[in-house]
Amino acid sequence: MKVLFATTNPAKIGKYKKELEANGIELITIKDLGFELNIEENGKDAIENAYIKAKAYYDKTQITTIGMDNNLFIEELPKEKQPGTHVRRVNGKELSDDEMIKYYTNLVKKYGGKLTAKWVYGMVICSNKGRKDYTWSKDDFYFVDKPSIKKNPGYPLDSISVMPEFNKYFVELTDDDKREYKRKDNLNDVIDFIVNSVKN
Repeated sequence: MKVLFATTNPAKIGKYKKELEANGIELITIKDLGFELNIEENGKDAIENAYIKAKAYYDKTQITTIGMDNNLFIEELPKEKQPGTHVRRVNGKELSDDEMIKYYTNLVKKYGGKLTAKWVYGMVICSNKGRKDYTWSKDDFYFVDKPSIKKNPGYPLDSISVMPEFNKYFVELTDDDKREYKRKDNLNDVIDFIVNSVKN
C-alpha cells in the first residue's frame, strides 16, 4: 500500500521508511510525484501545520497522506524569541542547514552558553476515512555553542544538541546509544499510529 509523506526532508523520510515497509506500507514522497504545492504553513502549532500539509496533498492526489511538523521550545528564551513552528524560518528567511547551526549557536552564546530545549511533534494522516492526529514530545536536551564536526543533513541541530543521558552530541551517538534512545523515543508508537490509521 502506498502512503504519501508530505515532506521534502530526506532525514524524516529515512526515519520511518524501513519500519513502514516491514508493515506493508510503501512510503512515497513529494519528489516521487514530480510536483510540489506552495503551502502556507500558518498553523499555531505542530498539529495544525501537519494538517495543513496533509490535507493539501491529499486533496490534490487522493493518496493517503502523512503531514508532520514540530515545535521547538527553549526554556531560557523569552516568548518572542521562541522558534515554535518556525525552527528553520527566521525573520521571514528559510535558513540552510549551516545557517541554522550558526543562528542557534549564536543564541546559545547570547543566553549563557547552554540552552534547555524540547521538541514537540504533531502528525496528521488524511485519507478517505478522514483525519487522524497524533502528538508527542521528547525529553529535554541541551543546545551548546560549539558544534560537532559531524553533520546530519536535514537535521542540522543534531550537531549542537547534547543528550544528557549520554553526554554526547546527538549526531555522535553510536548504534548502541541510538538503540537505547529509540527505546525511550516514540518511534514505535508513531509507527503503530501510522499503521493503525492507514490499515484500519
